[in-house]
Amino acid sequence: MAVFVDTHCHLDAPEFGAEMPLIRARAAERGVALCVIPAVAVFNFATVRELAQVQGDAYALGIHPLCTGNAQDADLEALDAELAARRSDPRLVAVGEIGLDYFVEGLDSDKQQHFFHTQLQLARKYDLPVLIHVRRSVDKVLKHLRQTAAGRPWQGIAHAFNGSEQQATACIDIGLKLGFGGTVTFDRALQLRRLAATLPLDSMVMETDAPDIQPHWLYRTQAQRAAGEPQGRNEPGELPRIAEVVARLRGMEVDELARATTRNALKALPGLESLLSLSEGRPHPA
Repeated sequence: MAVFVDTHCHLDAPEFGAEMPLIRARAAERGVALCVIPAVAVFNFATVRELAQVQGDAYALGIHPLCTGNAQDADLEALDAELAARRSDPRLVAVGEIGLDYFVEGLDSDKQQHFFHTQLQLARKYDLPVLIHVRRSVDKVLKHLRQTAAGRPWQGIAHAFNGSEQQATACIDIGLKLGFGGTVTFDRALQLRRLAATLPLDSMVMETDAPDIQPHWLYRTQAQRAAGEPQGRNEPGELPRIAEVVARLRGMEVDELARATTRNALKALPGLESLLSLSEGRPHPA
């Protein structure tokens, strides 16, 4: 069976509730060997850490751009302290989810940038990769990455990438892998599907962002929801089917894509390598 890594999955989301262990088990049955569970704010640092421990997964710590509105500098200090306290935890693999969001209206751009820049500095301080939210913000994200590079290449992932070919190349050149998930399954996502088909294979990782970013088979339009159809809930077990779409776009076998994207995930988040070898049935990609 193909082995996948879901490089971005919010298993702590309330949408999963008491079903979460069953959902994670279903994903494992479908070949998802590891999930990376990113924090979004100080309030869920302990939750994602404990969940990763219980489920045998990995986690990241950070303050999401959508959570910066209510955050204070004390939250950055708390993140610094938590990263220091957990620096020897093998399940802590990145600083994230951090970044910039210029899609949601009403967010303070200066405050977002302050939090992002400071968290990049913390990633450098603790020598950790980054999981970056880049919604309509790739160019500004790249600017901050360059400013904080400190003469070293970055490691990490541009999560849910949906930019241009030029922006994709810039992210790759600075050291990031690009996360592909449910959006690529939509026929209308023409630019993203072109990128999925043509980007260097070693630049791509797979993710779900579950319970969000539903693939097309789970998504319900506003009209469908108004007619009483519930919105589908994404879960990590959908990752192999999403990967089948990407494999078809590239004209390759899904097992080959799984091996490549798992290798890429280990390069983006090196801490995953030891975790993949902890359990039987989670082979290292060839």
